[in-house]
Amino acid sequence: MKRSSGGGTGTGAVPGGAGVLGAGGGANLLALRSHNTALVLDLLRTAGAGGISRLELAERTGLTPQAVSKITARLREDGLATEAGRRASTGGKPRTVLRLVPEAGHAIGVHLDRDELRAVLVDLDGAVVGERRSALDLGAGAPAVVEAVARAARELVAGALGVTEGGVSSRSAGGAPPVLGGLTQLSGGTPAPSGGFPLSSGGTPAPSGGLPQLSGGTPAPSGGFPPPSPGAAPPSPGAAPPSPGAAPPSPGTPSPPDGVLAAVPGLLGLGVALPGPLDHVRGVLHRVTGFPEWDGFPLRDALARRLGLPVVVDKDTNAAALGLAVGGEGGSFAYLHLGTGLGAGLVIGGGVHRGARTGAGEFGHQVIQLDGPPCTCGARGCTEALCLAAVARGDLAEAARVLGTGAANLAGLLDIDLVLLGGRTVAAAPEAFVHGVGAVLDARARREGGQDGAVPVRVAPGGTRGVAEGAAQLLLAPLFGRGDA
Repeated sequence: MKRSSGGGTGTGAVPGGAGVLGAGGGANLLALRSHNTALVLDLLRTAGAGGISRLELAERTGLTPQAVSKITARLREDGLATEAGRRASTGGKPRTVLRLVPEAGHAIGVHLDRDELRAVLVDLDGAVVGERRSALDLGAGAPAVVEAVARAARELVAGALGVTEGGVSSRSAGGAPPVLGGLTQLSGGTPAPSGGFPLSSGGTPAPSGGLPQLSGGTPAPSGGFPPPSPGAAPPSPGAAPPSPGAAPPSPGTPSPPDGVLAAVPGLLGLGVALPGPLDHVRGVLHRVTGFPEWDGFPLRDALARRLGLPVVVDKDTNAAALGLAVGGEGGSFAYLHLGTGLGAGLVIGGGVHRGARTGAGEFGHQVIQLDGPPCTCGARGCTEALCLAAVARGDLAEAARVLGTGAANLAGLLDIDLVLLGGRTVAAAPEAFVHGVGAVLDARARREGGQDGAVPVRVAPGGTRGVAEGAAQLLLAPLFGRGDA
């Protein structure tokens, strides 16, 4: 479908573009422009290093060549796109191809498990360029957990980006891309003060770097930022080294103060994933299973105040499911996470299904044995309680059978295409769980006599850091029109 050439601000209907038309039937031009920019960014991202021409962008988005030229000119000006060479044309001069500049932006993803913190720094392609891992006691209280997250964020930025206390990257002199001028969530709203991309609906600009509020996140506070807490703990001696291929930490680079992170070029913010239940929209925790003392704690706002960065909070399973969907898993699927607890992330029709109150996916607390053993949630006979008890006594076959029973209930209820298994417990014995869960789903398919066979089961890609990478996508995916974070 063709749009006008005014920078992608035509008046045609936009797929998935709810809110584009105003009350009087006119077009919300800013929302339409941001939607079109997201389409172009996503195509640049998926094209990879080989790039894509403006003509191909126009053909695949339905935008006019003039609109694409204006959008790509802005992206190049903001350091998000660059030329990737020329491609032979069937008629006329060779076409210039463009590619995304992955290193132009970064996001931090943090997975808070009940006993461990894992944090990653990823670029715009989602590639991990730094990683930290340390022990954590989720029951140690909010101040200790917030401090642990802040410390991990500082270490990641100092190590992978070489940021010093002055907020200057040691890599800037080496041809690093410019600051992302006004880069924001691309879902409509009002223009960014820098004249770059529009802010998210209802968002306000952050005090530095033009980084605005993300939907479901918070803006960096106005004015100054609080300094690190006196006596902050030193970097964890057990922190995990960067992943293979990640940039090594700069030797002797000190960890910068919290407020400095807001001035780091292209640092989009922090995504935090942890066990539920919680309120994703407000970033407030409920009675986290096993840790009722967290009920009502505004984790998002506490971290935003501490770090001076936009923050998005979601359940660990939702974050992992988002990461899988962005990474190429299509259709409708369930991601079942078995670690210190058990939960599910649901992707229905390509989007993460959170429910009206972020309550979807509390898979571990479906009761499958009336009057069974007590669960930490207060009920009895929950899938989580039965599954973890079997794991604790070393009976992985029974644990897989219990997990499979829950998966079969889910498959029957939602008619999903695929079951993906993840989490530390699954990672320790993947074959046992794939075989056991698959056997239960096979038996269900035989009983029903369907022609399509059982719902397939396999281990989710990403390994034990899949949740942390998904948490980073809470910031990245909306930029490419690939998430509702």
